[in-house]
Amino acid sequence: METDSSLEDPARTAVTQCLALDPSESCVIVTDEKRRQIGEALYEVASEISDDAVIARYPPGDTHGSEPPAPVAAAMADADVVLAPTTKSLSHTRARGAANEAGARVATLPGVTPAVFTTGLDADYDEIAARCADVLEQVDAADEVRVTGDGGTDITFDVADREWNADTGIVHEPGEMSNLPAGEVFVSPESATGTYVVDGTMMPHGLLADGRTLTFTVEDGLVTDISDDDIRETVETAAEEVGDAAYNVAELGIGTNVAVTELVGSVLLDEKAAGTIHIAIGDDAGIGGDVEAPIHLDGIVRDVQVFADGAEVSLPDPDV
Repeated sequence: METDSSLEDPARTAVTQCLALDPSESCVIVTDEKRRQIGEALYEVASEISDDAVIARYPPGDTHGSEPPAPVAAAMADADVVLAPTTKSLSHTRARGAANEAGARVATLPGVTPAVFTTGLDADYDEIAARCADVLEQVDAADEVRVTGDGGTDITFDVADREWNADTGIVHEPGEMSNLPAGEVFVSPESATGTYVVDGTMMPHGLLADGRTLTFTVEDGLVTDISDDDIRETVETAAEEVGDAAYNVAELGIGTNVAVTELVGSVLLDEKAAGTIHIAIGDDAGIGGDVEAPIHLDGIVRDVQVFADGAEVSLPDPDV
């Protein structure tokens, strides 16, 4: 199997530094035709380390959060280590949750491209972990978090009974999970009310052009108005299946990766950019919530201030 040599070093970082694959462990690489190149690079490294490494490829899912085929889900749950470079995210799926519950260490790489893979895995993950710990200490005990921004964002989240999580990229303990590239602190809020204005990256649009924004109105934890027709249609389609769960405010995330120096149009990378926040709509059952939906749509907001119980949170210095 011949792979792009430029992908070898980031693949080795992912398999050895981030996941710490041991020769005695099994490893499943889950991918699809559009991410095959990255999947094969990861498999090449994993198969050098372990004789129990396999690659499972299936057609891309319809939306982020779509469940993989049952045989793929079963392979994930039976593995010690899972790496998933896929077109549509597996982060917020039952399959990923079941794999973690079975003890697998999981890293998802949704929508990853060769450029994002090589850039995002060229990072000091010890530094990223330290940045996460600093932000986590400031927000962890808060009952309420407010986010404001010059672009019109002003939204307050009730987080009192929900656990904050740190996505550091270091996945060394059984049952742990991370995105790669990594670098965020996030929570699934109990509720939220206000307005947020996305001026960074959001699918299906990618990186928004200068001056373009997407506005979302939120009341009692549900999005009640979406300014963009394409995103509104995606949410409405999901709502035909699950009702109001599709409109759930699923996540508040704070970027901590100072190595991400510009937004590139990849949610996977851009949501980690230091000094940004992201808010997601839809499923939160995979990150500590109780709402199941077939979508999880992240929107990235730049130039924000974050307040935990009224005290301003010191964010990592942004350069985006």
